[in-house]
Amino acid sequence: MPRRFALPKLVVATHNRGKAGEIRTMLGAFGVEIVSADELGLPSPDETGVTFEENATIKALAATRASGLPALADDSGLSVKALDDQPGLFTADWEGPTRDATVGMRRIQDELAKRHVPDTLAARAATFHCVLALAWPDEHLELFHGTLDGSIVWPPRGSGGHGYDPCFQPLGQRGGNTRTTAEMPDAEKNAISHRGRAFRMMVEACFR
Repeated sequence: MPRRFALPKLVVATHNRGKAGEIRTMLGAFGVEIVSADELGLPSPDETGVTFEENATIKALAATRASGLPALADDSGLSVKALDDQPGLFTADWEGPTRDATVGMRRIQDELAKRHVPDTLAARAATFHCVLALAWPDEHLELFHGTLDGSIVWPPRGSGGHGYDPCFQPLGQRGGNTRTTAEMPDAEKNAISHRGRAFRMMVEACFR
């Protein structure tokens, strides 16, 4: 049985303001005070795992140990089928030392061009992954994995969201829409996103 979360405060183990904002919005209805690792000045641990689950676990446990509070960590990434599922775990690294998603999107496009991948949605199939790790101070842990399938498009479109959203077009949009996740209102994006799906699993298991 999953453990129910009934504590008043939760550390979000991220220094990414966009990600912290999304999580704060998604948990706003549950009366939990959200504070980020960035706000607490917590260091970022080395992400030495070989799966999204392992890296999320490393971050959640590091945050709860450092703060003495329960912690929620997110490890997410973008896997492009034609690039042998790269960048995957190294999605943030592809953004360069300044963590600029524009750099990462450009690199994906360049790598696809080097491999002469056709500019079609089928050829440029990709999947967003999100694993949430919810850790308590006694180091009890719950894990949730959400995905969103779609394709890489170029040039990037839209000013919403964050990260690689402007170059990712989700599958199965209604009415023949061809929007990227950066062109969607936040509520609509969260309803289908990899992170939104992982959150709904976590909420159903631990917050209801």
